[in-house]
Amino acid sequence: MQRRPPRQGVVFRACFLSSSWGQAYSDPHGISAAKSTESVIRNSFASMIEPVRRSFTVLEALSRRPQGTVAVLADETGLPRPTVMRLLKTLIELGYVTQVSRHLGYRLTDRVLGLAQGIRFVDHFVDAAAPHMRRFTQKHGWPLYLGTISHRAITIRYSTAPESPMSFERSALQRRSPILTGALGRAWLAFCSDEERRAVLRDLGARSNASLAAAFARIRRDGYAFAVLPRPSRLQGIAVAIRNGPRVLGSISMRFTRSAMTETEAGARYGMPLNALARTIAADVAR
Repeated sequence: MQRRPPRQGVVFRACFLSSSWGQAYSDPHGISAAKSTESVIRNSFASMIEPVRRSFTVLEALSRRPQGTVAVLADETGLPRPTVMRLLKTLIELGYVTQVSRHLGYRLTDRVLGLAQGIRFVDHFVDAAAPHMRRFTQKHGWPLYLGTISHRAITIRYSTAPESPMSFERSALQRRSPILTGALGRAWLAFCSDEERRAVLRDLGARSNASLAAAFARIRRDGYAFAVLPRPSRLQGIAVAIRNGPRVLGSISMRFTRSAMTETEAGARYGMPLNALARTIAADVAR
């Protein structure tokens, strides 16, 4: 019996988490026409992903010890010894692993440190942004959130929520905010390059359309983005992109209660101060 090809064009519905950061809904601001290809991607790339997963499993096992033999690595990873041996040979060819001796086995090389350059940038980014964010919150009261893009979401790297008298939460560190619907993500997408935007949308299993393009153009015109809420909520966020030339380093948002001001009022009062804050942070990061 001939196998039928996988169906294409599954309707995409942008979903996001937590009562204050979002709920499942179909976004009227250009997202509802996006297409989900997640299941197709999983089926198409599973055979290619598995060797990569196994390679990182071996790297992680080696990172937990000074060195390790094939037997030890096979026992810890659950991989067959021939598979571990084959992966080690590949990692040696790439320069990430070296053989110490037949008795001691293998260890990582200092080349793996290069894999952490992005993490070190995040640390530098937070160090540069934190003092300016604290001063903003001290002056205006509202909590700020610093985010960077991280695997299909914006991850919160720093927040002044703990020191804000107007915050409804203690902290949001490492919380993931949706790219397509959160203020942080929409600011990032609006100001990043066309190539980056296409890559992110493709990774989300989404596609651009006229309505979404118009929404991003409006954000670029205004200089800030708001979260797209599925229904009336007491909280809203206004976000701006932190840019170094054409590159978006991250984004920063201010959370406020909708009883205190409307989106129009928030844009008028805080659009310029937030963009000034973003420029100051970008300048410090570049130093």
